[in-house]
Formats: sequence, structure tokens, C-alpha cells
Amino acid sequence: MNIQTEIKSAVDPTKLEKLAEVAVKVGLQLQSGQDLVITAPIAALPLVRLITRHAYLAGAGLITTFYADEEATLARYAHAPHDSFDRASGWLYEGMAKAYANGAARLAIAGDNPMLLASQDPAKVARANKANSMAYKPALEKISNFDINWNIVSYPNPSWAKVVFPDLPEEDAVRKLADAIFAASRVDVADPVAAWAQHNTNLKKRSSWLNGERFAALHFTGPGTDLTVGLADGHEWHGGASTAKNGVTCNPNIPTEEVFTTPHALKVEGHVSSTKPLSHQGTLIDEIQVRFEGGRIVEAKAAKGEAVLNKVLDTDEGARRLGEVAVVPHSSPISKSGILFYNTLFDENASCHIALGQCYSKCFLDGASLSQEQIAAQGGNSSLIHIDWMIGSDQIDIDGIKPDGMKVPVMRKGEWA
Repeated sequence: MNIQTEIKSAVDPTKLEKLAEVAVKVGLQLQSGQDLVITAPIAALPLVRLITRHAYLAGAGLITTFYADEEATLARYAHAPHDSFDRASGWLYEGMAKAYANGAARLAIAGDNPMLLASQDPAKVARANKANSMAYKPALEKISNFDINWNIVSYPNPSWAKVVFPDLPEEDAVRKLADAIFAASRVDVADPVAAWAQHNTNLKKRSSWLNGERFAALHFTGPGTDLTVGLADGHEWHGGASTAKNGVTCNPNIPTEEVFTTPHALKVEGHVSSTKPLSHQGTLIDEIQVRFEGGRIVEAKAAKGEAVLNKVLDTDEGARRLGEVAVVPHSSPISKSGILFYNTLFDENASCHIALGQCYSKCFLDGASLSQEQIAAQGGNSSLIHIDWMIGSDQIDIDGIKPDGMKVPVMRKGEWA
């Protein structure tokens, strides 16, 4: 038996089939006749094929898939001309933006090796990321503004599995990561679609309570943290399933444990420490400590990856301000697994978190009808980046602050109060 056959056998085919079905029926709620754009690492081909079949069975129009290859990416860093790192395939992202404007849905399969670029020149990585962010903006705006139904799911790429479980043989690492993905994605049960319906109901209860409270700010306190996050004017909390501007109700992130909203870009004060490492473009940034004044990070340190963190913060003016604040109980299934996934889609759902950069327009009352200028006037942040990092633990308390200054307990020791 060759290694590829062994790796495939490490991934439960029944659960992989259920994940594909959930991606189409829960994640996307793909509509009859709707086109679909998929992006995926080439290692995720088995999942791409299953999703493609389920999407066509659901009535998809045309499905177009773009693959990324880790070896090709490394070849670029080894051999491409120096000045090419300031370029990106803008033509491709313009085409994607046009597809979304014409009604196509978007599905991303995550699973890249989070340490792929760890040994590459950080300056090249930063230049390539900035060029790609600028080129991707037309397509990203369609996603971040929730114009379309979109979804992200994950596949246990062997190179990712070896980062998460470095002491295991590759086949065992893939099996263990696959099982963790299936559990977090709620496809290890008899009826995953029903399980997601119940989970969405629970998240809706949390977001509805927060919306009813109309807090002006959240106050986070705990070891290394005393942070007041002002909330944007007319902010709206979301969690689980949401309805896009095209009228389709979808679950953008699978898995998800968070309820989240938009902070006020000018009203964040105090200091905060990260509670989990952040894996960003091949670099592990750990023990982050930042201080905010007037909504802006004015001081930033990290025990590991500090240079990369500061390059991220210098991306543009909005990179030092917040675009998201999210509340996640410490007892979430992903937190209880004890696994550090080195993947934001999973790690952000183990802990309360904040995101540097771009806000989501859907996190405003009547967000679909607001212009970019109106969103900015209400405190929404704009940036080329959106990077989540974790600030929650079983030692963090959160109070909601009413407009009159009254405090209401939201979380105590990492659990809903």
C-alpha cells in the first residue's frame, strides 16, 4: 500500500461524505441554478469531488474550482524574480468578484500547512501578502459585505496534520486531525443537518439576548487584560446561520461557536494579552500584548513573531484597529478538545477573540442598506486585513456596559453568566 492510499484510508469516508453534504445544505444552502466557486488545496481533492457531486445534486449551475499547491508556492519563493513579490493575480480576483456579482456562491476548503512559509524571507512573505490583499479586495468585499452565501470547511491535509500532531506517524496524524475536524464540524452524529439546526437555535438565543441588551461597550478583565471595547453605533450581534443580501440563509463558518459584532474603531481603550498562539502565514505569533488608545494599537509586543506582528499592524491605517469582537464560552467543544489547530477557523472557536482590520457590514442594523461611508460614520473599520486572535480563557470575565454606565455580567471565568 502506498502512502497516499494509507492517508485516504485514515479519513473516514462516511464522515467525509457527511461533511460534504453539510457544506452544501447547511454551509451554503446552495440554490437551484446557482453557480459555485470553490478554492482548495490540491490535497483536498477527495472532499472537493464529494462537494461537487452534492452541489450538482442540489441543482448547482456551474461549479468552478481553483486549486493551490504547496510545492508550487515554495517554488515561487525559491526561484521567482525579486520584484514579482509585489504582484498578484488581480485578473483572477476581478473574475471572482464578477462571478459573485452575478450570483455565484463561494466555498473555501481550508487545510494549508500553517507553517509552509516559516523558513521563507519574511519581507517577501509580507510583500506577497500585501499585494494579494490589494488584488483580492474586489472579491473580498462581496464576501465581507455578505452580498452572497458563502462557506468555509476544512480537510485534513497531511502537511497540516503533521504540524498539529508532530510526534505521530503521518497516517495517525491525519486520522486524528480528521476525527477532530469531523467532531468540531458536527458531522460525527447520525443526522448532522438536524444537529446544525439545533446549534444554530442555541447561537441565535445568545445573539438575540445581546441585541436586546444594547450594550455600548464590553469590558474584558483577567490576567494581563483590562480592555474596554466600545461597540459601533447601531451594531448587531450575529451567530451561526445568517441571511446574505441575496436572501439565502447560510452558515459561513463550519465549525462555529461564536457570537460576534462590530466594535467602534475609535472607542477601544486599555491593554489585552493573547491566550493562544496566532498562526499567521507560516509564523507563530505567541504571547501577544497590545495597548489601545482611541481605538488604535499604540504599543505591541510578542514573545515570538513580534517582527511579523508589527508588519501586519503596518499594512494600512485600519490594521491597528478592530473589525470584530466575538464571545465564545471556554467550554466550547473545540476548547475542550485541547488541540491547537494552528488554523484560525478552529482556534477562534475555542476562545473569545478580537480581529484586527476589516469589519463586517452585516453586523449593523440594516447593514445591507448602508453605504461604506455610513458604516465608517457609525464606527465600522476598513482595512485590507481581517486577522482574529484569541483573548479568552477560563480566567476572563466580561461585563456589558450600558449607555448609562451600568454593568451587566456577560461572562464569568469564561462561561456565559
